[in-house]
Amino acid sequence: MKNFIILSTLLFFTVAAQAQEERKIIRQGNKAYGEKKYTEAEEYYRKALEKKPQSLEANYNVGNVLYKQNKYLDAASKYSSLANSTDNKREKAYIYHNMGNSYLKANKLGESISAYKEALKLNPSDRETKFNLAYAQRLLINHNQNKDKNDDGQSKEPSDYAKKIKKQADELVANRQYSQAYKIMKDLLAKDITASTYSDYTKRLKDVVEVNSL
Repeated sequence: MKNFIILSTLLFFTVAAQAQEERKIIRQGNKAYGEKKYTEAEEYYRKALEKKPQSLEANYNVGNVLYKQNKYLDAASKYSSLANSTDNKREKAYIYHNMGNSYLKANKLGESISAYKEALKLNPSDRETKFNLAYAQRLLINHNQNKDKNDDGQSKEPSDYAKKIKKQADELVANRQYSQAYKIMKDLLAKDITASTYSDYTKRLKDVVEVNSL
């Protein structure tokens, strides 16, 4: 998770007493968070929001403690509500990164991938986000492989040639040679109509290649 640090003391050093009280409560929440007392930390952050409902730091930290309490969809929803609350690219990238992590933990792979992509648009050099995105995409590829069945539950039957090429692609993916895997699968789809069962697999490979090129 990306730990969010807003430079509140620098940006708002001429704050009103109520805002100062909000900062004090957030610090208490941060202390509880550091001690892994996540329920207590959440209580402090929500008290801070009573003082200043629009506080980006307090809202973001609520998302963090929800995540730590395994409330992944609640955390994702909180981050989503904050996505347009700041114009700071670094802060916004953190929000989307943590949104991606939350969806990933909730096994919402499509939503996770979308969030990571948004984070990378804002911070293309973030290696952690790149790694997490590639991981989520690999999970989705594997998931789609397991779903490649007809309505009657029988596996679709590609040709022996298609199976051979797919096996080669799997070996390349295992070695993180995504570009090569995508190329041979793309060529396969153009040559062999029975390989259509691998269309989703090939699309996900394309997504991974595009991310790695960022």
